[in-house]
Amino acid sequence: MGKIYLISDTHFNHANIIKYCNRPFSNVEEMNKTLIKNWNNIVRDKDIVYFLGDFVLSKNKIEKAKELMKSLNGKIIFIKGNHDKFGEKFKVIEYKGYKFMLIHNPDSSYTFNFDGWIIHGHHHANHLDEYPFINPKRKRINVSVEVIDYKPVSLDLIIKLIEKGEVVRTINDL
Repeated sequence: MGKIYLISDTHFNHANIIKYCNRPFSNVEEMNKTLIKNWNNIVRDKDIVYFLGDFVLSKNKIEKAKELMKSLNGKIIFIKGNHDKFGEKFKVIEYKGYKFMLIHNPDSSYTFNFDGWIIHGHHHANHLDEYPFINPKRKRINVSVEVIDYKPVSLDLIIKLIEKGEVVRTINDL
């Protein structure tokens, strides 16, 4: 078995997301190319990637989304975001003694009585005080691309950071 990675909110082919989230790209082509390159530089074919929603903008054609999926390494398991037309609503996994709920929006009703860690996207880097990369007090992990430097993050790294018990605003703060 390969490694496990997580990522959310790529918004492939969504030009306005560059402006909305202050992404460091001059256009959608540069953004798409960088996201694909970053992904494939980290993820190998035997790895699993949990994608936690908002792969493309929902008005994009499904054929374009499928084309993008084929260009990415690893076995991708999709959790449905508010802009997606496919994927599971959420998934619960156990790994190295920890229980994780993988979900797009951490404020969903599914999360209310969950006693493990919630790994999510949805909030991008817009509310880092409430939704930082690692929030040990609330047991939440934000894997929106803006927070994890536009690259999939390994579950092993997340566990190391959980065990430190410190707030980490973005992966670049490590």
